Parts: sequence; C-alpha cells; structure tokens
Amino acid sequence: MEATSALVLFATFFFLLALNTPIAIGLAFAGIFTLSLQIEPAFLLAVVGEKMFSGLDSFGFLALPFFILAGNIMNQGGIARRLLDLALLAGKRVPGNLWQSNVIANMLFGSLSGSAIAASTAIGGIVAPMAKEKNYDMAFTTAVNAASAPSGMLIPPTGVFILYSLITGGSASIAALFLAGYIPGLMMGLAVMIVAYLYAKKHNYPVDNTPYTFSETSRIFLRALPSLSLIFLVIGGIIGGVFTAIEGSGIAVAYSLMLGIMYRTLNAKKLLKVIADSAIMSSVILFLIACSGLMSWSMTFANIPDTIGDILISISDNKLVILLLINITLLIIGVFMDMTPAMLIFTPIFYPVVTALGMSPVHFGVLMTYNLAIGIVTPPVGTVLFVSCSMTGEKVTRVIKPLLPIFMLQIIGLLLITYFPFFSLYLPSLFGM
Repeated sequence: MEATSALVLFATFFFLLALNTPIAIGLAFAGIFTLSLQIEPAFLLAVVGEKMFSGLDSFGFLALPFFILAGNIMNQGGIARRLLDLALLAGKRVPGNLWQSNVIANMLFGSLSGSAIAASTAIGGIVAPMAKEKNYDMAFTTAVNAASAPSGMLIPPTGVFILYSLITGGSASIAALFLAGYIPGLMMGLAVMIVAYLYAKKHNYPVDNTPYTFSETSRIFLRALPSLSLIFLVIGGIIGGVFTAIEGSGIAVAYSLMLGIMYRTLNAKKLLKVIADSAIMSSVILFLIACSGLMSWSMTFANIPDTIGDILISISDNKLVILLLINITLLIIGVFMDMTPAMLIFTPIFYPVVTALGMSPVHFGVLMTYNLAIGIVTPPVGTVLFVSCSMTGEKVTRVIKPLLPIFMLQIIGLLLITYFPFFSLYLPSLFGM
C-alpha cells in the first residue's frame, strides 16, 4: 500500500504539473487521490477540508504576510540606490568593482526585501546601464547579478526560514535559523565574488581610483544607515528576546513604512497598491501552504516518508552518502520547481530521514534553503535568471557559460555546509540557541 500510495501521489502531481496546472492544485489533487486509496468516499471531503484548514491554523503564519508587506514597501525605491552606493564604496579598490558591488548590494537588499527576484530587479536595473557605460561584459554581468541575488534569502530577516520552521512544527526555532543563515549566505555571495575577481583580473578590468573625501564617505554611509538599521533592529530584537519573530515582522512593516515616508518614495496611491499586491502574494502562498499541508498529511498517513527513508537506507546506510543523495535530489528538484513549493513538498519527506541520522533541524533547514536557492537561478524555471536577463537584454544561452564556474564554487560551498555543521551552527551555538 505504501508503494502504491507513493506512486499515485507523485504520478498525479507530476502529471498535473506537466499539464501546466497550478502547483497548488496539483498538490491538492495528489493528496486527495492518495487519501482516496485508504479513506472511504463518504469521509474523504470532510478530511480534506479539515486538513487544509488545519494546515493554516498556526499563529506563526502571521509573520509571512507581514514580512512580504515590509519587503514590498522596501521595493518602492530609494533604498536600492543607497545600498548600491555603499557597496560601490566598499568594493571600489577591487578589479571589476561594479560586479563586487553588485554582489554586496544584492546580499543587503535581498535580506531586506526577502526576495531574490526583487534584489535582481532593483539592483540589476541600476547596475545594467552602469555596466554598459563602462564596457563590462554584459553576459558575465547578468550571471553575477543572477547568481548573487538568492544569497539574500539566506541572510535574515527572510520568510523562507519562517516557512521551514512552521513546516517542521517549530523544531527549528526561527531565531536559530536566522542566525544560522548568515555564514552560508555570505559563502554563497563570496563564491560569486571570487569568480568575478578572477575574471576581472584575467581580462584586466581597472579598479576605481576615484578619491573620496571623508565627508563624501560619511554621506554615503549615513544615507544607507537607516535601511541597514532594519536588519539590526529586527534580528537584534528577536535574538535578544525583546520580541518574537511574529512581532518582529510587524515592526519591520512599521519601520519600512517610516523609511518610505522619510525617503518620500511612498504616497497614499503607492501604499494602497503595495497593500493590494502583498495581500494577493500572501494569499497565493497561504493557499499553496494549505494544499501542501494536505499533501504532507496524506504522505504521512500512507507512511511515504518512512518508505522513502527505507529506500535511501537500502542504497547505503552511510550518513555521508545519504546526505549526498539528498543534495543531488534537491539540486535536480530546484531546476524544475520554485523554492516555496519545493520546500513545502520535500521537507516532510527528507526531514524524518535526516533527523533519524542525527542531523540538527537547523542545519538541515540551511542546507535545504541553500540548495533550492541555487535552483531558482537554473533554467527552465530559473525565475531570477530570466529577470536578470531582462534587465540587461542578454539571452539566457549566453549567460549559462559564465554561470557554470559560479555554480561550481557554490556547490563546493554546499558540500562544506552539508558535511561541516560548524558553518550553520556556530552562530546559533554562540548565542545559546
């Protein structure tokens, strides 16, 4: 029965996905068909309705729409330019300084907005004309922007970790996940910076020798400081126990609203549009969560995670090999599926396996996020790559080649994170989490 249930579940889901059915609908019907194998038709609809509702019956989900709203307010303008100016100042002495600045700005803006697409659009939209003016290789510029944008999704505050914490029933605390994401997020960005430095050095890109006075440097820093303060305010408050992650999301909204008014980039008309867009985005994600909750419960009901765990152990009982297989699987999944549905579907499958191996839930959360963050840059579903190409006008086929060495270094980083828990767990353990 377990094997039949697994076959029905995945066959249904991928068949509907191939028909271009919305992922949420595919998740729901996969769960319904799987449950129909073991539950009588008279009770099936009642169970489906109850499980979809209970999938959202968590106070912690309030943090998601608040962080989405805060990120959308941040995206309204003014902030990206200020952060890029700071990044240009920080990387000006390095060959190919515009690429280095692009990476730094993406990490900063991505962490504030919580969206790799927003980072690649806002920062990439400013960098692209500057790169053309300075005769930078535009295919490589596109690759740098695309590959560095997801790093901000590992650097808090980020909604991805909140989602993972809720999927695992709070076994990995949001505060611990936030701390755990810093080093891996920096590693992902550093991989891009290393490749960009070597490329710029090889092709003799000049450094920026423009002299900056103390007053100019101070002005650039002070212009960016209010935006950067959001990170310290929210993360410091959560880690310090001043408020919870949910309360922190509300504070992030209030602070970003204050910045929008202070920078004069937000008026009543824009605010109404931001609220409407955030409501639509939140409803889409929450409906997706409800449908995935049904699918996850149907998997648990049919013992599918245990069956998959037994299959993995039958291949090898070596922890290192099993983790490698999980990494390969997630990398392949990331090529064809966006981050949120992939996390909702595969966390309940792999989580019992890795915890049985003695892996920390926090460590696995970082590993999974890093894995799927690479996937949102890879075609055919690489939304961040397509957005970055639209910013520069480059064809995807021309950008793939410069992306390959970046992916190679990022995958080396993934292996380091996988087999050396220090990179994920050092900061949480330092703060007693």
